Amino acid sequence: MVTVKCAVTQCQHNLSFQIILIKVHSTLSLTCHPAEYLIGSECCLRCSPGKNHRVKTHCNEYRSTSCLPCMDGTYTDKPNGLEQCTPCTNCTAGSGLKFNRSCTVTSDTVCELLQGFYCIYSVGDDCKEAQRHSSCGPGQYISQNGTASTDTKCSDCSAGTFSDGTSPSCQPHTQCEDLNLQEITAGTSAADAQCGPRGVNVAAAVGVSVGVILIIIAGLLLWCFRKKRKSSSR
Repeated sequence: MVTVKCAVTQCQHNLSFQIILIKVHSTLSLTCHPAEYLIGSECCLRCSPGKNHRVKTHCNEYRSTSCLPCMDGTYTDKPNGLEQCTPCTNCTAGSGLKFNRSCTVTSDTVCELLQGFYCIYSVGDDCKEAQRHSSCGPGQYISQNGTASTDTKCSDCSAGTFSDGTSPSCQPHTQCEDLNLQEITAGTSAADAQCGPRGVNVAAAVGVSVGVILIIIAGLLLWCFRKKRKSSSR
């Protein structure tokens, strides 16, 4: 009698385990209709992006999905099982964007790029985040202009040329000798050579100027000394 009771109990356990496995398998393999979404073991009807935009309460075996409109500043653009609507994108100057079309309850804000910016993150054709085009530095030239989707590209000037970073090419240094002038300051990658009249030695010119000034000062001192001496002799 005890043996029979144990056998019956074992059968009940096995049956319960099989039922659980069947339920788990059914849940894992459950596929909902495209107009529905899966929540737990139920396929619930999606909220539409028209009159009702987000889920208020999910469906169960006794009731269907209930939906609510989106609040201001949020939207849904397709049938969904979301409990919260998606926040509208802000097109701010700080992010390199400006408004093209305002957000509605069924569509996000459409932004467009400010001048001098390029898009670094987009959804479809709509830019969500932008960055200012890079500026080339002295000694570089703009090898490729920035576009709405790509940054500016810069390249270094080759030897004997220069650029301030704002030109599409580097310019050759002025050859002072070709202009019958002498080089005062050598050219660099960021600046042109500086030329002056041939035969003028800047150091010598400065030396002569200093010498003349010293002679004038000495003459004035001598004149003052003699004048003072004459005054004393009287």
